[in-house]
Amino acid sequence: MRSSASALLLAATLSFVRPSWAAEVTTDSVDRGAYLFATAGCARCHTDAKNGGAPLGGGKALKTSFGTFFSPNISPDREHGIGGWSDDQFVKALRKGVSPDGRDYYPAFPYTSFTGMTDRDLLDIKAYIFSQQAVPTVNKPHDLHFPFNIRWALMPWKILYFREGPFMGDPSRSLEWNRGAYLAKAVIHCGECHSPRNALGGIDKSQRLAGAWNGPDGMNAPNITQHPDALGKWSTSDIEALLKDGITPDGDFVGSAMAEVVQDTAKLTDADRHAVAVFLKALPAKDPTPKPATAAR
Repeated sequence: MRSSASALLLAATLSFVRPSWAAEVTTDSVDRGAYLFATAGCARCHTDAKNGGAPLGGGKALKTSFGTFFSPNISPDREHGIGGWSDDQFVKALRKGVSPDGRDYYPAFPYTSFTGMTDRDLLDIKAYIFSQQAVPTVNKPHDLHFPFNIRWALMPWKILYFREGPFMGDPSRSLEWNRGAYLAKAVIHCGECHSPRNALGGIDKSQRLAGAWNGPDGMNAPNITQHPDALGKWSTSDIEALLKDGITPDGDFVGSAMAEVVQDTAKLTDADRHAVAVFLKALPAKDPTPKPATAAR
């Protein structure tokens, strides 16, 4: 009985099911969308700030071992952005990684994590995006190496490495842990950067969150499990401080890409930031991902 009650309470708290995708857009939904949009770092990826690009106009370059990806225009411009997308098309893009014209998206777009978001949260994000300024910027084509420039190859890739579906909570865990897990896994998508990938770009599940070498733009991401040389000696307060101010327990500050992420996680409520810390503190310890011979120093 207790287990059933916990499951019902958990589902209600995290809003796993949305009754209708064609929900009315309200001020509240736009505000919720703004919060989730910021937390997920959408503007950071879809704005070419380095070259003075307009917000959400896309064009930001992401250099990888597979070639260079350019983020698309996600402003509400109907010709070059996503202004013509329906609710169903928007949810399908983030849940299934499929564009309105049926093309599979490359996993440089982290739909592999966003698939875990609830319908309500996805549509709130859409509501916020559609409240922003339309930007008539033409999208740049990706510049990828062969054979990664062959898009049909994404079909078998998805079969191997993609599991679609909303995040399902763990009734045996606290509501706080579940909220933190949802945010870390689906919204903030920590695993996309802090996990090693194989030669085909699939995440090594056995080493998820154990750190990655030579990630996008040549960045290295540290182990964030409870290993003694990772977050094992950190308190939840230490983790919260990093997520809010970018400061580590020894008084140092994070740099490069993580400094940009902190600009997003700093916008979390104190309660949500604490929930993420609770989730990370509960992760089992994993040995750091071994450094490959070709990794940057």
